[in-house]
Amino acid sequence: MTIKTSNAPFLTRLKESEADPFMQKAVAKAQDAQWDKRTAARAELGHWEQWRDLGEQIRQHVIRYLPDYLEEFADNIEKRGGHVFFAKTDQEASSYIKHIAEEKHVQHVVKSKSMVTTEIDLDKELLKIPGLALLETDLAEFILQEDDWDEPTHIVFPTLHKNRDQVQQIFQKLGYTGDNDPQHLARFARAYLRASFLKADMGITGCNFAIADSGLINLVTNEGNADLVMAIPKTQVVVMGMERLVPSLKEAEVLDNMLARSAVGQKLTSYCSFSSRQVSGESDGPENFYVVIVDNGRSNALGTEFEPVLQCIRCGACLNVCPVYRHIGGHGYGSIYPGPIGAVLSPVLRGYEQFGDLPFASSLCGACTETCPVRIPLHELLIKHRTVMMNKLHTDKSFNNVIMKGIGVATGTPALFRMALTADHVAMAPLTKKAPITVENEFPEGIIRKAPSMAKGWTDVRDLPEMPKHGENFRSWFKKHQKEREVHHD
Repeated sequence: MTIKTSNAPFLTRLKESEADPFMQKAVAKAQDAQWDKRTAARAELGHWEQWRDLGEQIRQHVIRYLPDYLEEFADNIEKRGGHVFFAKTDQEASSYIKHIAEEKHVQHVVKSKSMVTTEIDLDKELLKIPGLALLETDLAEFILQEDDWDEPTHIVFPTLHKNRDQVQQIFQKLGYTGDNDPQHLARFARAYLRASFLKADMGITGCNFAIADSGLINLVTNEGNADLVMAIPKTQVVVMGMERLVPSLKEAEVLDNMLARSAVGQKLTSYCSFSSRQVSGESDGPENFYVVIVDNGRSNALGTEFEPVLQCIRCGACLNVCPVYRHIGGHGYGSIYPGPIGAVLSPVLRGYEQFGDLPFASSLCGACTETCPVRIPLHELLIKHRTVMMNKLHTDKSFNNVIMKGIGVATGTPALFRMALTADHVAMAPLTKKAPITVENEFPEGIIRKAPSMAKGWTDVRDLPEMPKHGENFRSWFKKHQKEREVHHD
């Protein structure tokens, strides 16, 4: 699975999401629960806004000096006996890891949760090796894999769109004979996965933060599977986005604290682990240690107005407050990065041809910016994306854009605009339907249910009142009252 999860048009994905009431209820329930937990965890820390300032400063500092920290981190990995590979593209990254697996004659791979390995379609590449067995060991990712590689719907809660009955049916294919009790399902998964850990000869993890001055990898998990992925196999591969660096353990401690409270509403997740190559005297840990640092479009943001998106620590808090995500869920975005962060990041990584619709999937309410622990101005970046898209109208000759240019000329020319105001009521009257006032209809003069052409997108989801008669519109009213005021003052 690459960044793009669906080839269906945006509007088609929206209709599919709207037709899934279970998903909508599950997202709403999760958002409400996370709001309470997140608010309490942040309040317990105290001075949350000052912590946000500090988090923003750390992330901006790293991005500003990214080449220096990448070099320092790579040097320290190699001093510890590890290997570093810089991958410009997803193909370079997945091909390199496949080469390692072939070179080491790997037969059993275990993976912990990683958005970047999903982004580079690593599982698909590794499974091209004859006889290789690969298992996602994060419980949610394991469920998705066994459900024919279903798509994740959330950065932190990938199986948010599934219920216990669906999970039971998925596990029955693996030999599960129990009921749909979550504890019983989890116990079955634990027993199934542990057998794979013990025979694994390669472990693959993501990276929450890479510690530049020590060459350590910081992972934050709730299940402990990542610790087993790191401790048992002789070969470990870490796949990280090139921006996931911190200068030292001190900064990692700050961001781990903020990540846990923002992502799952906890003081600290169950396992906060640090990894590197096994050193003399240790009984576990990898003998062969590789770090793959992935660009894959991230450098597109460097030095541009979209650079703040690289501050993201993947907490998912913006998804948990977004009204659009609440309505359409993760699959509606067609990207492994959904929600406000995905709507900003996906066009940066893969361009507007693939993800140009996503910046418009926002109410611009600013809740995402308000909750972001590292102060990414998400709604402002969405507006910047929209500006870029609108500027493309000058070169795009599609029918809708020709209409928009015409509207721009008409509204920008006073004489043409006045002509339109005199005719709008008469022109739209045949489309207007009158109905009694109800909760869903507040316009006794009538509303337009189905407007033609581009206006259809508005009337599909909003009320469009009938245009007022020329003598009753705002400009006529204003002129009339302005004259009355002049007469009164005289």
